Amino acid sequence: MYPSTLTQLARTNPFHSPLISFHQRDEWKKASHIKEPAHRSLAAASYSVLRGAAVCRWCCTNRRTHGGHHCSLEPVFHQMELHCCACCSLAETDVSCEYGSNKYYALCGFGGILSCGLTHTAVVPLDLVKCRIQVNPDKYKSIFNGFSVTLREDGFRGLGRGWAPTFIGYSMQGLCKFGFYELFKALYNDMLGEENAYLWRTSVYLAASASAEFFADIALAPMEACKVRIQTQPGYANTLRECAPKMHAEEGLWAFYKGVYPLWLRQIPYTMMKFACFERTVETLYKYVVPKPRSECSKPEQLVVTFVAGYIAGVFCAVVSHPADSVVSVLNKEKGSSALQVLKRLGPRGAWKGLFARIIMIGTLTALQWFIYDSVKVYFRLPRPPPPEMPESLKRKMALASH
Repeated sequence: MYPSTLTQLARTNPFHSPLISFHQRDEWKKASHIKEPAHRSLAAASYSVLRGAAVCRWCCTNRRTHGGHHCSLEPVFHQMELHCCACCSLAETDVSCEYGSNKYYALCGFGGILSCGLTHTAVVPLDLVKCRIQVNPDKYKSIFNGFSVTLREDGFRGLGRGWAPTFIGYSMQGLCKFGFYELFKALYNDMLGEENAYLWRTSVYLAASASAEFFADIALAPMEACKVRIQTQPGYANTLRECAPKMHAEEGLWAFYKGVYPLWLRQIPYTMMKFACFERTVETLYKYVVPKPRSECSKPEQLVVTFVAGYIAGVFCAVVSHPADSVVSVLNKEKGSSALQVLKRLGPRGAWKGLFARIIMIGTLTALQWFIYDSVKVYFRLPRPPPPEMPESLKRKMALASH
């Protein structure tokens, strides 16, 4: 007449029914001294684990006998116990560190070193031709002509000019860019609170990436100046060890930082577009393109989505930052010029010279950078939050407002 479980519950002696008690855990006592927003994600994860542990304890301690017979609900409790214990074990071992911990930020910075240092070094030949098109468009008329002229004059070895300052400079930039981005994003989210952080998430991405890139460019500027000087002034210097002392002897320390202002003009819009466009593209792909939720996708499938979103973001990055990139290339080649003087001399047409080569380079670079960065997170089992979803409290507010 009734389902078996309901029948068993109805026949259970109420005086022998399971007793549930709650105990304050040490973790909760420690957490009570910490502000809630600063560890919102961690608190939620800890709550899930502790809740599972409480259910397991209830299952284990309440499988009792009634009148010499085992409780008829014991198989159900046993299945719940196994499931909860498995969930607890998975929750504890799924990630190697807490979100927002020093180890988390350090490994994010290491991922930035690999993603930026390796990718920029890999495309040095394309970057060399792009810079030469910008500073000498009469000689290097197009990307294909630029490769042809460079191979004819310098051979294959000439295509690798400037690889050392590229690797060192962009490794330092990647360390600051990705490490500080994660730090500033968590900081700004906590300042806004859960609901506002969701509503203003694009602004958070923009502000966090701009803040991170400000410091990243200071780390990049000296090596960028050496790289451009080596690539665009044949005969000036062939190696970093030869170029850096020569620049310092001629112009002093300012030689390495005179391009930091146009670097900010180039890199800050670029990075803001890179991170904000990537984050929103990932969100859109999982919502409208990928046929299943991110939680049901395998790690390789998630990395494919990362690569596609990275390439789309890279195309927009190239367009936004190209005029400033042209100014940086010319400024680091010449002595005694200012960014405004260079921009006036280039004009609108000259400022956009070499855009096609930069789209190919930056699109590929950005896609590979996000792929490597996300792969590092997977390898080290770092927390990888899913695309943001509207908080339940905000859903309830919107539902009430609509009635």
